[in-house]
Amino acid sequence: MRVRVPAKVNVQLAVGGLRPDGFHGLANIFLAVGLHDTVTASPSETDGVTLSASGPFARRVPLDGTNLAARAARLLAERHGLGEPRVRLHIAKDIPIAGGMAGGSADAAGALVACDALWGTGTPREELLEMCAELGSDVPFSLLGGAALGQGRGELLTPLVTGGAFHWVFAVADGGLSTPAVYRECDRLREEEGTGADVAAVPEPEPSAAVVEALASGDARALAAALTNDLQAAAVSLRPALADTLAAGTAAGALAGIVSGSGPTCAFLTGDAESATAVAEALVASGTCRAAYPATGPAPGATLLG
Repeated sequence: MRVRVPAKVNVQLAVGGLRPDGFHGLANIFLAVGLHDTVTASPSETDGVTLSASGPFARRVPLDGTNLAARAARLLAERHGLGEPRVRLHIAKDIPIAGGMAGGSADAAGALVACDALWGTGTPREELLEMCAELGSDVPFSLLGGAALGQGRGELLTPLVTGGAFHWVFAVADGGLSTPAVYRECDRLREEEGTGADVAAVPEPEPSAAVVEALASGDARALAAALTNDLQAAAVSLRPALADTLAAGTAAGALAGIVSGSGPTCAFLTGDAESATAVAEALVASGTCRAAYPATGPAPGATLLG
């Protein structure tokens, strides 16, 4: 069973203060975009989950039990009392790894849907979403797709209306950034600035009305003016070269540029498909990124291809 799963871009990422449990409250507006991984689940004659990968980012896919897709398969088997699963998962990897685009989360959602179809377990969608939330904060949105507001740690989703297509370019950096490290740097910068980093010092994050309205109207210029990411300063602090990438994209004609999630992928919003192609070519020519990919959003969530 093959399942196609989309990448995401955060068009708003508002980060609250550090909570006693070590997490941060979020107001996180996701948009799924047309860069995809494909997860294929097949029967296996050996116990356990066997993993393989292909595609431009395959060499960095972990092929052991730490892989979130493998954990998803085991969770589904456990939930249905199937014991140790016998399944082979192949990930065709086109979403950058550790790039702030939820590629690992997408693979987990894809594995849940593929294994559910392969094993005929018929799991209700709400139960799949619950399992997604157990696996990670971004996994439920990978199942849902489209556009949504994520609150809590990002896993409490409210679907949002979109009024048209938005054209993006994603500039991929060499290497990745650790999401926990970026959050720690965000806290450190807040302390350094004297504002404090805990929940007593940082207001509870709220969704941006301007972002929600721009998505609903399909107005790319309005969305460009409203893009925000509270983790961007931390990502740039850890990877200063991202500032050059952001400058190159806007100089090439993008309406706006932003670090995607915890980075280091940079996302550029453009006015149309032709502009996206031109910005992608200019970014590669600038030498400030390893590759640049145009993509359109919103895109569907995890989709069973058969």
